[in-house]
Amino acid sequence: MKFLILCLFLFSCTPGKKTDSGTSKSGDVEIPYQKFKLENGLTIIVHEDRKAPIVAVSVWYKVGSKDEPTGRSGFAHLFEHLMFNGSENYDDEYFAPFHKVGATDMNGTTWFDRTNYFQNVPTPALEMALWMESDRMGHLLGAITKAKLDEQRGVVQNEKRQGDNSPYGKTNYRILEGLYPQGHPYRHSTIGSMADLNAASLKDVKDWFKQYYGAANAVVVLAGDINTSKAKELVQKYFGDIAAGPEVKRHDAWIPIRQHETREVMYENVPQTRIYRVWAVPGRTKKETVALRLAAGILGRGKNSRLYQELIYKKQLATSVSVRVRQHQLTSTLRIQVTLKEGVSQDKVEKIIEKVLSDFLNGQASSKELLRVKTSIEAGKIRGFEKIGGFSGKASALARGELYAGDPAFYKTRLNWVRNFKSQEVSKIAKKWLSKGAYQLTVLPFPKYQVAKSSVNRKKGLPKVGEMPALVLPKTKRAELKNGIKVVLMENHAIPLVKIAAQFDAGYAADSTGFKLGTSAYTLSMLKEGTEKRNALEISSESELLGASIGTGSNLDMSRISLSALKKNLGKSLELYADVVKNPAFKDSAIKRLRSRWMSRIKQEKARPMGVALRNLPPLLYGDSHAYGIPFTGSGTENSIASLTSEDLKRFYQSWIRSDNVTFFVVGDTTLSEILPLLNKHFAAWEKPNAPIVKKELPVVAAAKQKVIIIDKPGAPQSLILAGALAPPSGVSNNIEIKAMNDIIGGKFTSRINMNLREDKHWAYGAFTFMKAAVGQRPFFVYAPVQSDKTGASIKELLKELNNFVGRKKAKKDELQKTINNNVNRLPGAFETNRSMLNSLLTNQRFGRSDDYISTLGQKYRELKLSAVKEAALEVIDPKQFTWMIVGDRGQIEKQIRGINLGQKVFMDKDGKLIK
Repeated sequence: MKFLILCLFLFSCTPGKKTDSGTSKSGDVEIPYQKFKLENGLTIIVHEDRKAPIVAVSVWYKVGSKDEPTGRSGFAHLFEHLMFNGSENYDDEYFAPFHKVGATDMNGTTWFDRTNYFQNVPTPALEMALWMESDRMGHLLGAITKAKLDEQRGVVQNEKRQGDNSPYGKTNYRILEGLYPQGHPYRHSTIGSMADLNAASLKDVKDWFKQYYGAANAVVVLAGDINTSKAKELVQKYFGDIAAGPEVKRHDAWIPIRQHETREVMYENVPQTRIYRVWAVPGRTKKETVALRLAAGILGRGKNSRLYQELIYKKQLATSVSVRVRQHQLTSTLRIQVTLKEGVSQDKVEKIIEKVLSDFLNGQASSKELLRVKTSIEAGKIRGFEKIGGFSGKASALARGELYAGDPAFYKTRLNWVRNFKSQEVSKIAKKWLSKGAYQLTVLPFPKYQVAKSSVNRKKGLPKVGEMPALVLPKTKRAELKNGIKVVLMENHAIPLVKIAAQFDAGYAADSTGFKLGTSAYTLSMLKEGTEKRNALEISSESELLGASIGTGSNLDMSRISLSALKKNLGKSLELYADVVKNPAFKDSAIKRLRSRWMSRIKQEKARPMGVALRNLPPLLYGDSHAYGIPFTGSGTENSIASLTSEDLKRFYQSWIRSDNVTFFVVGDTTLSEILPLLNKHFAAWEKPNAPIVKKELPVVAAAKQKVIIIDKPGAPQSLILAGALAPPSGVSNNIEIKAMNDIIGGKFTSRINMNLREDKHWAYGAFTFMKAAVGQRPFFVYAPVQSDKTGASIKELLKELNNFVGRKKAKKDELQKTINNNVNRLPGAFETNRSMLNSLLTNQRFGRSDDYISTLGQKYRELKLSAVKEAALEVIDPKQFTWMIVGDRGQIEKQIRGINLGQKVFMDKDGKLIK
């Protein structure tokens, strides 16, 4: 009866579908929920998921860049940044209390139709999170200042510079202006223009908040370790006194009707020609849009798509192809994007695009083609639902459904549409929308609300956070196959997925044992390009039909071949996986086909400032003869890749990818009694070679002399600063102390360096320090992409922070406690998924750690001593031993660094060759 009274007088309650578990017997994923409204119009959706002691808090506002007035483009996104700069009752950095409790998947985003804020917090911290979200929803105006506006304006403008500085970074502006007519709310980009950002005033900020950030214009989703009754109590407590806000008028749909095709050409500093062809199509809640997603998948999703086969696999005219639908509220877009190989005729590629498109529009997809795309879409959705929060998890799915369709379970409607479409329907709808009008580059009366009386005394500050939950991981189980191959299992039955990884002691460093640069990465990539009985398209097709994903990859020390399989298809997925692992063909035609794309990858790396730095700085730190003295991208060089032969790849495979050099790691919905017979079936007969395993040599490298290398990127609006020095290996006994030290100086958002260059100076979108994990000495990097005219000043600030950290301003007790709290309290949220559990097992093997290492991390952090952290800083950081690499406009950089003692000054090109 008490619940009934609450429903009648406080809420409008709508129950969602209830089930006993998160998945049905058919493998469908259900997200049981309850939906209700406060009397001020705030919509609340609750989903209970007890798999981990964490709660996802996701707050979505029905406002985006489409709502910006003329002359204020970029304002919605700028305001999103301001929402992280304190409220009336907590006028400080928004992230700080969340870092203290170990929040995960925390961010805010803005796009055309919506702005959202989300975070996962340990259950005892839920009230703190709701207090923070409600304080900025209902109590923000008094905390907004001109100084804060100017600060975040600078940050956003650096974010824009960083995007514009990327290859093809400015194409989206032209596409939007070319596709949409004057006055259309999607005609300008969400990031906005520099002029409009400069014009944003304090009055604009306050008017925007009053207009759009009312309770009736928002949706709050709570998902995870919480029930509906508790959620109702808490949201009423913290949000019930917030004003509804004024009536908001908005368009329901606006699809521009284009009768003719239009084309534009623009010039930009990019390594290859790229064709964009874009159509305006129905909005995201329309059934036709789902059909168009299927059409896009048939045309350009994966190796078995029509455009991929024609342009890459068969004719080798392009290095990348994609076709996708970008879904928005008023209208969506279908975009074909093709990157041409260097020297290929644009006309030739356009004719092929037109023929493939015409054949599809005038025919229909095969049942196999349609099933491939349907399965891929469904598998992707299921994988996303493994998480409760973040941007792809269940909280977001419920919020999107409510925000756009008024139905939190709209994800099910869309999945049913996907499953039920027939080939002829898909082709008919595609022909309706894609036959003309391409661009090539290419309101309801507002309810009456009333505000509840608040029971919260906000002057008392944040609510007290309860005791944080400890991380509890499933126990690791070990076994061996009949031929001695080790198997490590961690069971997780939360969702019908199984992840497997075969890890080999190889990695990029294995290239040093008599192989050409890039051989390790190239060999691993070739495994999916064909086996003795399947070609690349067949592997891709079978994977998609099974909803499986096979991946390969390497880091400095290890190589792995991974499988993500739906539980119901585990046996057949393992059969395909085993073929890829054991029977690579290394055919010359496949090597040649991959080589053109690989060369394009290297060119793309050289076009990106960070790619240039990661290719050229490591050899300077380690020396050319060291196994780590290579491009850290692992891609090798044009010369080494050009000379790779089938024999080179076979020799590497036989030397390193072998049964006596592998451990199988399994995480997910399986048991030893189930998985061992399957693995034995496919791998017990895998014989080891006669030759012994080669050992990698990782000698200790002496500290380098300080120097600065400048790589010219004429006209660049930013300078990429990357400074490096060598630190102890990842497996050392004081690794926790080293990581804590890094967190304080530059490893977290609230670290010293980022607070200086981003929040104080506004010279960078972000500036950090980080380390690359390694069995041998690992590199410690200082990373700062800054506006060009602040290059010299930024280096001075970085040097000041580094010198202070090992000098008169060493790590402080409160800084250490902050990083301890963050690292301990985030553990339950950090190990929510199969992927994170699997990665922990792989890392444990790599660095010789015990199976329970992750479970001991909390205690290890709690026992940290400030003196040991200070000693770690002295061990790692010596500003006089850093090698500085700056990628940017030499003409601006040179004059700014005069007088800064950085040691010898050297000039290099993007290939690492010395120049004058």
